[in-house]
Amino acid sequence: MSAAEREFEGKVALITGASRGIGRAVALRLARGGAKLALGYAANDAAANEAKALCEQAGAPRAELFKFDVADAAACAQAADDVLAAFGGLDVLVNNAGISIDGLILRYKPADLEKTLQTNLASAFHLSKAAARAMLRKGGAIVNVTSVVGEMGNAGQSAYAMAKAGLIGLTKSLARELGSRAIRVNAVSPGFVETDMTLELPEAAKSAMVANTALARVGTADEIAEAVAFLASGRASYITGEVLRVNGGLYM
Repeated sequence: MSAAEREFEGKVALITGASRGIGRAVALRLARGGAKLALGYAANDAAANEAKALCEQAGAPRAELFKFDVADAAACAQAADDVLAAFGGLDVLVNNAGISIDGLILRYKPADLEKTLQTNLASAFHLSKAAARAMLRKGGAIVNVTSVVGEMGNAGQSAYAMAKAGLIGLTKSLARELGSRAIRVNAVSPGFVETDMTLELPEAAKSAMVANTALARVGTADEIAEAVAFLASGRASYITGEVLRVNGGLYM
């Protein structure tokens, strides 16, 4: 086992959307690194319990579940307090939870816009605020999971793209604001990755994505998790305000 694989020993990490997909892959990667894990999730108890068991099997000395709605500012604040009470500190925050409610702008409902922005963007603001407070004394790392859509846009995903582009602005602003306190803030921008969310896309859309990707294949959640782990680790100790693209060459 390499030193990098145990680099999170003694660290506490909160990952949102940790019950499945990229969030679960990130949790498992940090578990292999020896992190104590606070696994945030919204609704699926069975998937969350499965993720917890897998993290413990992967080497996490401790993994606890925190069920809350990231779209609710008060719930985010309470969850952060609960994590601090349970673990006594916080070293890594991964803002991964997200939804995609697609639709053309002329037909888009205001309620769907509100839900998309609150879940994908405002949640990262609220949780980063709470995490920054916890990290003020000894530093830490915040990693936001944005999207290639937030960089290049996509028809029918204006709300989703707006939220994910906003995460990039949040990342860069917080990096400047918190850097003097040894808190690093970065983002990972995945391309077309195999997750439950992308499984719902029409086959024609999937084929078009792959055709426009230089590596001519979809990515995996584990590949995104490696990038998140790198930015959260000491190996990235002089990196902040960065957006790391993991998109196979879909957007350069």
